[in-house]
This record gives sequence, C-alpha cells and structure tokens, in this order.
Amino acid sequence: MRQKEKSYYQSLYQLVTILNSARSPGDILHSIVEGVAKAMGAKACSLMLLAPHEKVLLHTAAYGLSDWFVRQGLVSADKSMSVTLNGRPVTVLDATTDDRVQYRKQVGVMRVYTSEPRRFTEAGISFATAAANFGAIALEAARFYETLQIDYDTLRQDIRQRRAEVGYEWMTEPPVKPAEEERPIAHPSG
Repeated sequence: MRQKEKSYYQSLYQLVTILNSARSPGDILHSIVEGVAKAMGAKACSLMLLAPHEKVLLHTAAYGLSDWFVRQGLVSADKSMSVTLNGRPVTVLDATTDDRVQYRKQVGVMRVYTSEPRRFTEAGISFATAAANFGAIALEAARFYETLQIDYDTLRQDIRQRRAEVGYEWMTEPPVKPAEEERPIAHPSG
C-alpha cells in the first residue's frame, strides 16, 4: 500500500473516531471539513447541504475560507453541480471556466480547495467520499439523538403535568432500585 493511501486510511479512522463521539451537528460538520482539508493537503474545504425545498445548497461548514467567501450567496442545486447530487464525485480543474459551476469561485457540495490546479487520485476521491458518507451517518445519528432528547424531555414534562392534575404533584420520579436477588443464606455447619 502506498504511503498516501495509508495516510488516508489513518485520517479516515481519526475522523470517524471524532464523528462517533460528536453530538452536535455543528461539531460534526466542522470535523468533516477540517479533517478532509488536512488529510488531502488542501488549502480549504467547505460543506454545503441541500435546503429542504431542494433548490439551493447552503454553506454549513467551512475550514480555511474567509467569511466573505462563504457568504457569496445562494447556490442553485440545479446549476451548481447536479451530478454530485446523484452521489458521484466531480473534479473541477478550473472553476473559472467549467460550465457546471454556478459561482465561478465556488465548487461542489463538498468542496476541496487547492491553491494550484491538482488532479486528485482515486484514493483521494475515495477518501473524500467516505468522509462525506460517514459525516452523513453521524449527522443522522445526531439528529436522532436530539429528537430522542426532546421527546424524553417532553414526556417527563407531560408526566409532571398529569401528576399535578390528579393531585400528586408532590410525587417526583421515584428512585429506581435494582431488584435484589433472593439467595438462600448459607449457614456454616458446626
């Protein structure tokens, strides 16, 4: 295995470890763009997510880019890179002349920026794709966790309200004790 491929595997392992412990979507997104940029030796990386109505891509995380650059405007999903929305990576060697780029200074759904034109290897493209896929899984898990937390808090509030309605507001959640096993007591024989 070549050294660069080994480096991608190590970087992906480190990224997945971070994503596995992250709970907030913001932390997850930042970890992805930072990890990808560093592993690929790129100047910057940004991640754009499809808006709920699926017409525009929204900049949601960036590493190595100025705020001014990130806030250039909305990016049309149809004009900007429809092929990436079908799950295929796209390489743009010159963003200033490629017709698939709506804003000539911006590239893709997950964008990896280099200071000079560079063709990424299959290993690099596979790494970036895997990082994006693991990030999507981590985001879904974080959203699920947030939903569970909200549902749990709502349920607790509903229980408190019902107890108050029936006059048991003094009754808080009783402590739960583990069941004690009944074991015969062994008596020493003498």
